[in-house]
Amino acid sequence: MAGYRRNFISDYDGLAGQWWDPRGPLAPLGWIARARAAFVPDAGAGAGANADTRTDTAAGAPRARLLDVACGGGLFGPHLAGKGYRVFGVDLSATALKEALGHGFDAVARADVTRLPFADESFDVVTAGQCLEHVPDPFAVVAELCRVLRPGGTLIVDTIPDTRVARLVAITFAENVPLPGRPARGTHDHRLFVNRERLARVARSHGVELRLLGLRPRSRDFIRYLAGRCEEVRMVPIKSTSVLYLGVGTKR
Repeated sequence: MAGYRRNFISDYDGLAGQWWDPRGPLAPLGWIARARAAFVPDAGAGAGANADTRTDTAAGAPRARLLDVACGGGLFGPHLAGKGYRVFGVDLSATALKEALGHGFDAVARADVTRLPFADESFDVVTAGQCLEHVPDPFAVVAELCRVLRPGGTLIVDTIPDTRVARLVAITFAENVPLPGRPARGTHDHRLFVNRERLARVARSHGVELRLLGLRPRSRDFIRYLAGRCEEVRMVPIKSTSVLYLGVGTKR
């Protein structure tokens, strides 16, 4: 990925101070992180069956391991509390990783998401939220996610599809209409949006059958957010995957 500059994950370095601003340009990432966490099984219910047998020195007991790829400032971390995982994060942004360590992540590493610094079958759960649409080869990333996932483990990804309506919503509308939570202009490049069929096919070829579903903001929450009456918008699952979609599956 050397030499690739436009729309790259490290661009978030310029927004380092805004990860936790509930009305800032990264706020929607927190909403999606909360929705993604709902698909993470408790460590004792599925993922725990493959839990790492090494001892967590702090707890004195084995703990399942979860990897969040392109973890950014750690928006996913608070939603994992009580699920029983030792939480690892990787990202290209050193400033974001410092934030993640203060928000529920046990360990972090600065790494290229197409070459994860972990052994095969190292994690019980692997997640990647809102990053595939920022890399030149999202399918190489998916292959890596599957590589480090244990058999029986859970893979969860969410991204933006390569559809005209996604381009309209995520770029034309979201980046140009002056509303709270608006991403910075240039955040997304429609040429990097991720084909749903190919994503599922690549995951399947690496042992994971993904179930795809769409996500959208809960209407009532979104209206109250725009009116300044709440600071978070819940995302709800829907059948249509044409604007924003999530894939979840178990490795064979």
